[in-house]
Amino acid sequence: MNTEDLAWQLKFSSSQSIFIVTWNNLLKQLFTPFKVAVLRPVGLLNKGQVVWVEEVKVTRDLKTVFVIGGNAYYYNYFEILID
Repeated sequence: MNTEDLAWQLKFSSSQSIFIVTWNNLLKQLFTPFKVAVLRPVGLLNKGQVVWVEEVKVTRDLKTVFVIGGNAYYYNYFEILID
């Protein structure tokens, strides 16, 4: 992906929210901060720990990254917790 394609994709995203599909197939927008549970140990985080996502970022390869405690982690280490 070149820089122009990446810039076009990023203009439709926000670091302050993420869209998810709920268990009953509803589209829901979550705004930061939102809670996630750690699925497996990563960085300073332990399995089962509940933490707050401060920002949502995207890598050059368009992989979602959660910023937690000032550190960036790939989204697949977490389960999003919704009310």
